[in-house]
Amino acid sequence: MSDPLDGPNPAELAFLAVEREVATLFRRSRARAAEISRLVHPELEAGAYVLLGFIRESGRARVTDVGLHFGVGKATVSRQIRAIEELGLLRRETDPLDRRASLVSLTEEGERRFAAAREERMARFRQSLAGWELPELEQFARLLERFNELTEGV
Repeated sequence: MSDPLDGPNPAELAFLAVEREVATLFRRSRARAAEISRLVHPELEAGAYVLLGFIRESGRARVTDVGLHFGVGKATVSRQIRAIEELGLLRRETDPLDRRASLVSLTEEGERRFAAAREERMARFRQSLAGWELPELEQFARLLERFNELTEGV
């Protein structure tokens, strides 16, 4: 234990600073989620952009795997996917390995809209980080990856 007369514990101050900055990052991320989703489609729910991104990276994904990835139940992910499907951004097909399961993938329109929104998002990142040197960007990416790995499931 540290002695209060010694002043603040430097390690604790560093943890508090990280917690504060991560909270700010999450708050801003939630605020921007609706905006970036609307770039894909004006009627898209706030969290749908990241859901589309996961499905796009997967190529085709089982609905249950989408739910597991985002930590949501079958009913929630099914509702979200149905809404996106109704907008013409996703297609659903029967999983040939398990006829009871569904696979989802982006439609051509979904791919086009997602790519356009992603390019807009990347342009914003490039603009925000334009003053950073390449080694700083690379280190930041490595540290974020490490942080994400360490905090998975936390």
